[in-house]
Amino acid sequence: MASGVLSQPVLDQLFRQARTHAYWQDRPVEDATLREVYDLTKMAPTSVNCNPLRILFLRTREAKEKLVPALKEGNRRKVEEAPVTAILAYDRRFHDHLPELFSHVDARAWFVGDEPYREETAFRNGSLQGGYFILAARALGLDVGPLSGFDNDMVDGLFFAERYPNYRSNFLCNLGYGDADRLRPRGPRLGFEQVCTLL
Repeated sequence: MASGVLSQPVLDQLFRQARTHAYWQDRPVEDATLREVYDLTKMAPTSVNCNPLRILFLRTREAKEKLVPALKEGNRRKVEEAPVTAILAYDRRFHDHLPELFSHVDARAWFVGDEPYREETAFRNGSLQGGYFILAARALGLDVGPLSGFDNDMVDGLFFAERYPNYRSNFLCNLGYGDADRLRPRGPRLGFEQVCTLL
């Protein structure tokens, strides 16, 4: 398989010019686009191909209103105005799918009876998939606004307790087409020397 450096415009779209949006154009996101976002996201690497990410896409006013009480005050308008808000969660019973996803060994047995190990694996790999989710959305021309200011227990009770009791919310991510005119200047980032060590 051939590989090479992506073009500068593509790198700009995914990283250098991409921003976290809090204001949105009045423009819908098609369901087909959400499917495409997932079809790219699912290609993220996960340990033993465990794929613990679960996504609930809130597209209707009723679904958003259900979420609002769980949000910190500063995030309520952002969710109400976004075309789509995704609840990115992880499945603490992900190992039940391993006979299908990692069939050459009995990987499911590694997790049976070890809930802390399952939780750690699900959270880490679900978070990794969440990063891919953001890049997938950007690659398809969407803007994103990840959020962590909410009550996880309330979200889990409202959206997962009855139908998906093994799911645990990780973070939220608004999706749509951002209003670039309302962006603040980009904040600074730490430099290589501040963060990285070469050994």
